[in-house]
Amino acid sequence: MKNFEKRRDRFEFFESFENPLLNLSFDFEVQDFRPFCKSNNLPPFHFFLFCLFSSLNEIDNFKYRILDGKVFKVEDLVGSYTILNEENNFNFTRFKLSPNLQEFIKLSLASKDEVMKASSLIHTGLELSPRDMKNYIFITSIPWLKITAIEHPTYKYKSADIPSIAWGKFTPISNNQLSIPLSVQAHHGFVDAFHIHQLSETIKAKITSLI
Repeated sequence: MKNFEKRRDRFEFFESFENPLLNLSFDFEVQDFRPFCKSNNLPPFHFFLFCLFSSLNEIDNFKYRILDGKVFKVEDLVGSYTILNEENNFNFTRFKLSPNLQEFIKLSLASKDEVMKASSLIHTGLELSPRDMKNYIFITSIPWLKITAIEHPTYKYKSADIPSIAWGKFTPISNNQLSIPLSVQAHHGFVDAFHIHQLSETIKAKITSLI
């Protein structure tokens, strides 16, 4: 929490806002990892998800939360993302994260299979304690569209401390690069535009190191 104390005055400034959220949507260009995934029989969505979660775990600003008026840092993020079930209704996955790529994908796919078979809404977080809910990062993808912006449902703006991340259609561009429309929303008391840039650069480095 030492790093947070250096920006506590920024947090207190934005905490007074009715809506303290920062939301940036941008064209994220990265080395095309799909050929690597194809040759190694890895689903590209889950590969990118692994790189995203691995990067989030390295940046404290995305792990600060508010509980009972006090700021703390979560240590163990929960794996979760939205998915369409067999009836084309959205639902929520939930799984334990792993620092190992193969194990991460195995756990993520198992959660996906569970959700695909569920007709009712599951893993909403309503069954969790307020503290356990803080381990989430809200993640969704819109793989059919080149999204340029998104507005996430927000229960209460002033207490919206859990980051929301979304991305759209993967589009190949020149020089073996991939364009991904990416949106990152977070409490501005914790996250600035620099930290979103830092996240994007960390994801790029993760992808490059793996492929």
